[in-house]
Amino acid sequence: MADQNPNFPPGFSVGINPSTPEPTQSRRPDTKLSPPPFTPPTAPRFAPPTTQSNQILSPHVPLSSNGVRTVSPLPHLSTPPGPPVFSSPVQPAAVPFRTSPVTPQPVAFAAAPATPPSGYSDGANEVEHQVPSNAEDMVFLSDAPNVLLSARKVLKQKKLMNVPSLGFGALVSPGREVLQGPQIIQQDPQRCQNCGAYANLYCNILLGSGQWQCVICRNLNGSEGRYIAPTKEDLLNLPELAFPMVDFVQTGNRRPGFIPVSDSRMSAPIVLVVDDCLDEPHLQHLQSSLHAFVDSLPPTTRIGVISYGKMVSVYDLSEGSIASADLLPGSVSPSQESLKQLVYGAGIYLSPIHASLPVVHSIFSSLRPYNSNLPEASRDRCMGAAVEVALAIIQGPSAEMSQGVVKKPGGSSRIIVCAGGPNTYGPGSVPHSFSHPNYPHMEKTALKWMEHMGREAYKRNTQIDILCAGTCPVRVPVLQPLAKASGGILILHDDFGEAFGVNLQRASTRAAGSHGLMEIRCSDDVTVSQVIGPGEEAHTDNHEAFKNDNSVSIQMLSVEETQSFAVSMETRGNIKTDFVYLQFGILFSNLYQADITRVITVRLPTVDSVSAYLDSVQDEVAAVLIAKRSLLRAKTGPDAINVRTTIDERIKDITSRFGSQMPNSKLYQFPKELSHIPEILFHLRRGPLLGSIVGHEDERSVLRDIFLNASFDLSLRMVAPRCLMHREGGTFEELPAHDLAMQSDAAVVLDHGTDVFIWLGAELAAQEGKSAAALAACRTLAEELTEMRFPAPRILAFKEGSSQARYFVSRLIPAHKDPPYEQEARFPQLRTLSAEQRAKLKSSFIHFDEPSFCEWMRSLKVLAPEAS
Repeated sequence: MADQNPNFPPGFSVGINPSTPEPTQSRRPDTKLSPPPFTPPTAPRFAPPTTQSNQILSPHVPLSSNGVRTVSPLPHLSTPPGPPVFSSPVQPAAVPFRTSPVTPQPVAFAAAPATPPSGYSDGANEVEHQVPSNAEDMVFLSDAPNVLLSARKVLKQKKLMNVPSLGFGALVSPGREVLQGPQIIQQDPQRCQNCGAYANLYCNILLGSGQWQCVICRNLNGSEGRYIAPTKEDLLNLPELAFPMVDFVQTGNRRPGFIPVSDSRMSAPIVLVVDDCLDEPHLQHLQSSLHAFVDSLPPTTRIGVISYGKMVSVYDLSEGSIASADLLPGSVSPSQESLKQLVYGAGIYLSPIHASLPVVHSIFSSLRPYNSNLPEASRDRCMGAAVEVALAIIQGPSAEMSQGVVKKPGGSSRIIVCAGGPNTYGPGSVPHSFSHPNYPHMEKTALKWMEHMGREAYKRNTQIDILCAGTCPVRVPVLQPLAKASGGILILHDDFGEAFGVNLQRASTRAAGSHGLMEIRCSDDVTVSQVIGPGEEAHTDNHEAFKNDNSVSIQMLSVEETQSFAVSMETRGNIKTDFVYLQFGILFSNLYQADITRVITVRLPTVDSVSAYLDSVQDEVAAVLIAKRSLLRAKTGPDAINVRTTIDERIKDITSRFGSQMPNSKLYQFPKELSHIPEILFHLRRGPLLGSIVGHEDERSVLRDIFLNASFDLSLRMVAPRCLMHREGGTFEELPAHDLAMQSDAAVVLDHGTDVFIWLGAELAAQEGKSAAALAACRTLAEELTEMRFPAPRILAFKEGSSQARYFVSRLIPAHKDPPYEQEARFPQLRTLSAEQRAKLKSSFIHFDEPSFCEWMRSLKVLAPEAS
């Protein structure tokens, strides 16, 4: 359990302790109703019931007969010069990659029979318990894709369930978009008056009175007549009683069901804050990216432009096609008087693109390279003052009236800083040189100022994204608090070219809700021990209080589809019930000014069998949760080295608790049910997040922050790269990310989350036409794999033996060191090579001391699980 920290920084962990001591008796009321066995899924199909109007029922919906939801194969694409084609399905890969899409398989829960209640009287109606006819119905978590659990079942024994080396938890994506459908409800949700939980598909319902029993605290609640129904089938017309995830929507004064797309989403402005101290090559790339960016914006988007050096230049967008700016000093924060003159003056500093596109292009073209001989790091940059001015422009004349008032514009406003160096002048600045005698104190002061400014932006519903590029160190630790505290992001780029331009566009268009609050409620048997993600612990007086509300509340700094929270959980003691329940209530305002209450309820069966529990573990989700908990501790380079050691100990501990000793050997067999976890963690300990691949600690720090907040898909790719080899006919074969893929006659795509590499073998590169077609197919594939990803990765292509190829080689497991039988077991594609091809492949490797995966496992006295 993490240490308690009531104001943990965004993107970091909060230790969760119960607000009140554990009572000696259960907080559940004396009147209890045991839940009947039911299994709700997706389609309303029932055997004709014979029920009385006062029976207590649990609505349930069985799924398809085979109990498995099919996943469509990867899309078919045409051959170059068009897009490439995946073989259907993608050919199997060895551990740890699966040929299905990266989202884990649907989670199934069997509905075990529950003990029927002895009886209950509501004063008028006698209740009889009815057991559903099909006790084997399954409910699939794919119906609630916003929650991915590390295991589909919960072990009843506390000692084994709470093994810290494996752990139990969930990845929750509060802002993941939900398709319009019957699970969207335009009314207030029904809530338990005792604990605050929401009515859901697992609740027992009294049909005659409409009362429902809370699955969290077992309290019986009224429904104001909403749940009075003649039959259980009628309850299935209520989405909250038929789906594990529902959205309750309040649209204010708008017509029910009417969502305006034109004005509300586009009304939130974007202010570009541009570094004015760039050398000519960087400036040319930046200008090209900025021109393309404004051309891509919807015509109703309001935009503002500010540049900063030693002065802050605020550009007037009313001057036709002439670049004209008002200047403010950058040495101090702008005075209220100067801000009033800006806001109430004759200039226009925010304008819709359709009215100001010519002048915006003129402004970008008028930017000039830095005209002094000072090194990049020694130039005066007043980024802090520029951000203050940008915030004032967004707030506008309403700034004086809005003190202490929560404003709700359509979506979050956004400030995007385009930086080529550190903030070295004015508020929030640090000295040019680390050798400055007062540097530690000035850095500490700058950190406090940056975090304060970020929090001010968050209060004003404005996110600050900082996109850095170039070779000059930007002092990442100083800038990060500004982006984090506002709910924004900091990204590093090699230059202001393609990847920068793509991220500029995706930063401005990504969906972001505001005023987010996530409440986590669990059965009495389960407690939340740690939350990692883009938020901070919410104060209980900020939301509605209930008599026995033991929920964990997280204030979300932004509500975005590309983010997730890693929630670690533990059991309080040995579990005696057949199920445990988890409920996630997510409250936020969306882009269209509607208040959303998203409710996700999960029911997990409990088991006595360790084998049944291990079989239910989703090893990719479990590995990502382990990685997030590990990275949380790796704040510095020395910390990262220590965390690598703890990963070794983690593998040994999992083996000692769940594995078995090999006969006549000192080696232990890693549990076969968790076969993907070791190789994923091996990638983690040697990759850019913990290893020594990245060149500067700032780079690793930025990657760490992105990873801690990232969705499951991006998190998994950042830990364990995905390797795809181009084949004849434009198809791609998925292979393990081993260096045995570096075959000279092939082209290989390696997707590592924030980087995608295209490697061309020397023999293939020598054939000009063939290599061009392969390169085109690989690039098309790379763009399709990362089309919706934020941050957008850099895509690098290079030939075998080139200096850049080291980026590719360093991310592959050096399996060439293993004996042939191990190579074939883990990399079956080798069997298709001739003896001559294998000899040529073997001779192409350069020997070095880094262990292979199998060697690493043997050094831990653990036998690696068999490849699957």
